[in-house]
Amino acid sequence: MAVTKNEHGQTNSINQVRYGCAVGALYSVVSIPGAVPIGHCGPGCMDKQYTSLAFYNGFQGSGYSGGSVSPSVNAGEKEVVFGGEKRLDELIKSTLKIIEGDLFVVLNGCIGELVGDDVGAVVSKYQKQGVPIVYAETGGFKGNNFVGHEIITTAIIDQYVDKFTLNKDHREKGLINVWSELPYQNTFWRGDLSELKRILEGAGFRVNILFGGKSAGVEEWKTIPHAQFNLVVSPWLGLKTAKHLEQKYNQPYLHIPVLPIGAGQTAAFIRQVVEYAGIDPATAESFIEQEEKEYYYYLEHFNDFYAEYWWGLPATYAVVGDSTYNLALNKFLVNQLGLIPKRQIITDNAPEKYREAIAQEYQKLAHDVATTVDFVEDGYIVGKLLRETDFGHKPPIIFGTTWERDTAKALKGNIVEVGFPASYEVVLNKSYIGYRGALQLIEKIFTVAISASA
Repeated sequence: MAVTKNEHGQTNSINQVRYGCAVGALYSVVSIPGAVPIGHCGPGCMDKQYTSLAFYNGFQGSGYSGGSVSPSVNAGEKEVVFGGEKRLDELIKSTLKIIEGDLFVVLNGCIGELVGDDVGAVVSKYQKQGVPIVYAETGGFKGNNFVGHEIITTAIIDQYVDKFTLNKDHREKGLINVWSELPYQNTFWRGDLSELKRILEGAGFRVNILFGGKSAGVEEWKTIPHAQFNLVVSPWLGLKTAKHLEQKYNQPYLHIPVLPIGAGQTAAFIRQVVEYAGIDPATAESFIEQEEKEYYYYLEHFNDFYAEYWWGLPATYAVVGDSTYNLALNKFLVNQLGLIPKRQIITDNAPEKYREAIAQEYQKLAHDVATTVDFVEDGYIVGKLLRETDFGHKPPIIFGTTWERDTAKALKGNIVEVGFPASYEVVLNKSYIGYRGALQLIEKIFTVAISASA
């Protein structure tokens, strides 16, 4: 049998996996306050997603409904042979008795999809009784958890949110829905979404952030159709959801592919959103002035260190990670810190139709800086590409994952873990975006750099 390959010699197997399967979107459910996932899948599926996404990735924790709390059919031989619909029905009944939730989301895994279980029929019985429950077909063969995430968001919108939308043409000026990072997959998503909400509210908007501690939970989701527009802040994740809402409710969307890091990028981001919304820019400009005053106050004092230690700091870098963080980091590292990009590797299996547009963003990192990007999922090939890269006479800094630690050591370089899996980071509410996140990122980069010489 022929083995498929890409330009880097990729076979049909992947070493050092960098995402979950579609059913891993259960953590998109967990990240909505008050929502509870119910797994219709095998005994190892839920546990593996927890271990990889929620534990060995910043040790983020399971929250209210993740980890060992998440109900699962734990389908076995009996369910494969005779079907698992009866078992799922029993599980839903038990879950409703034991767990309090504002919304329950049934995720159908590989077994249920392959044997043909009619999960929709089981769930619809409860929907007719007024139970806040939806289902999603998230078999792992459909793709990774990025794909599963948008299957989940669409299911919640169509089966639950839509029931509360009486006037589909009603819009509230200044209210926006934000679609950006993938919860849990993006290690710093909690802090990042909090900062994103903060800067948008500072600019004068009301924000449905939808996921994380700053979300109002299921009640916030009910207001999705009434937002003035949807804001997609990523190279591609969230576009499918925004286009679905455009078709369903005639609701427009603004796509900004670069997640803002630092004063320059964040100010430009705010102004672009304000201009699109058509609101008075006075509030936004006042907010920008205030934030920049504080931001540059800290940088002014940082300059002493930078001027003294410039000879011992890295000059070149590589970024290995998902599309959203990869592009955002590159824009910041080039424009704010003046570092030189040497190798950029995107690992989230971005859909082919978006790759050309993503690659074009790397051609305009700054007015005089451009670079290329590789789309690679296999850790073996990632390591090979990094080792083949000419980083110059100074040790590089690698922005990557735990998988890149050995390669960074072999290159005598430094590593900052910025994505899944991040097993040497304990993350509570850390952010690397916006104004405040950029300061934390600078601290991290140069603390790692000078510690390496200890």
